[in-house]
Amino acid sequence: MSSTTFYVNDKSGVDTSEATGSESHPFATASYALFVNPDAKILIYKEIEEKSDKFEYQEISASALKKAKKGAESLKKKAEKQQKLKEDKTDDLPKLAELSLSSINEDSSLPKAKKIKLNKIQDNIDQRVIVSGWIHRLRVQKGLAFITLRDGYGFLQCILTGDLAKAKETQELTLESTVTIKGTILKLPEGKSAPGGVELKADYYEIIGLAPSGEDSFTNKIQEGADPSLLLDQRHLTLRGETLSAVMKVRSVFLGAIRKVYQEEGLLEVTPPCMVQTQVEGGSTLFKMDYYGEEAYLTQSSQLYLETCLPSLGDVYCVQESFRAEKSHTRRHLSEYTHIEAELAFLTFDELLNHIETLISKTIKYVIEDPVAGPLIKQLNPNFQPPQLPFQRMEYIHALDWLNEHGILNDEGEPFKFGDDIAEAQERKMVDTINKPILLIRFPGEIKSFYMQKCKDDPRVTESVDVLMPNVGEITGGSMRSYDLDELLQGFKSHGIDPKPYYWFLDQRIYGTTPHGGYGLGTERILAWLCDRFTVRDCSLYPRFTGRCKP
Repeated sequence: MSSTTFYVNDKSGVDTSEATGSESHPFATASYALFVNPDAKILIYKEIEEKSDKFEYQEISASALKKAKKGAESLKKKAEKQQKLKEDKTDDLPKLAELSLSSINEDSSLPKAKKIKLNKIQDNIDQRVIVSGWIHRLRVQKGLAFITLRDGYGFLQCILTGDLAKAKETQELTLESTVTIKGTILKLPEGKSAPGGVELKADYYEIIGLAPSGEDSFTNKIQEGADPSLLLDQRHLTLRGETLSAVMKVRSVFLGAIRKVYQEEGLLEVTPPCMVQTQVEGGSTLFKMDYYGEEAYLTQSSQLYLETCLPSLGDVYCVQESFRAEKSHTRRHLSEYTHIEAELAFLTFDELLNHIETLISKTIKYVIEDPVAGPLIKQLNPNFQPPQLPFQRMEYIHALDWLNEHGILNDEGEPFKFGDDIAEAQERKMVDTINKPILLIRFPGEIKSFYMQKCKDDPRVTESVDVLMPNVGEITGGSMRSYDLDELLQGFKSHGIDPKPYYWFLDQRIYGTTPHGGYGLGTERILAWLCDRFTVRDCSLYPRFTGRCKP
């Protein structure tokens, strides 16, 4: 047993020399504690029991300790790298040129430079331009400096020669510094490579903001293989990486593409409220809030509000944040996610399924064809295959037969029986084996929401659907909605829900009821499938999940 004990509190602790690791001055992460002393005993501040809201210091679990040791190793490498940079910098100081960048004047005889973004490079070959951005890559050698510039629109290799390369400021440039460079865009000669097949031969540049070096350098802040929690703390910097920024660009194109399909299909976009006083999926997953002295919640779903729009606006959809308070740590769940939801009136269950197929296949087609997102998906997910119509339709009861025939057991280690929920692991095994998109339909009412329409030929099951994709599992869920008032009221009663606050929702069944259905898609799950990301956390700008609400 180690004689040193360190306390870790991710809410009040800090990972600096100001902390001692004592109970009164704890560290913020176990990784930093082990970096300070690899042999220390680690106590973590956490809940005594799930959902108890009571906390105490407990010894770190084996899995968390393993992760912390990996993070501590990254911090050690970072410190060693920092020390080497200091030594290298000291060695190089006498070699720096005395020439100052401020003493270099722009050549007034050159043509006037045109200001452009880096996505316009190919339109300005052989032209003198002004480009501004962040230094993404940097190599300085005798008489030459190679800078790869990034501005969010693209990348450009810039070459500094002569006095520009020899200037003291050039020798001290750092990654993520911002610069403005003037020069001529030239095509690369045969055998050379750079982004876009071009380079900018600089004739003048200015430093806008010099990023730190040494201990606070960008490469010390962000290290490949670092503890995920440390990278999430630095999310504002990790977003500058090529992978995360690529996912965010695909995300933007995806949302534009799905809006385009909705417009083609005749659906109108609306914006329901996020602050509500009713529930959709169950009270245990609601975030409560004080709303001017009244109890309110962050919405789980906009479905109920979308249904109220059908009589006046026709088929509608929304792209809006939804919130789930369940303490889930899976790679498929977030506490806040971008929810794409739609409701359609006067249609059958088969027509709803056809609509969902069309929406998914057309949206993916538009994303793949996009000049920005298409190449990025090929880069991130080279084996991605767009789903082909029609999707296979499989009833829940037949899925149970398939699972039992293939020896796949339920979570209790027994064969599946009617009424069992098909957990994610078993669901994934099935769809990955079949290797086709599946519309899994007609789930038992007891495992689905109370508002789902029962099937006329078998009241035990509902007109419900989960859309399953190979290698990712469920990406969409939906159903026809119960439109009989008495049936809906019975659903409220069976779930112990007071119908009074839902008067506005129930009125839809009183003032001209109609068959209607809808569904919801989690944007981040679709992106994880498209971009081959292991977790949906990589597909959210600033992911929110249990224990994470920063930065």
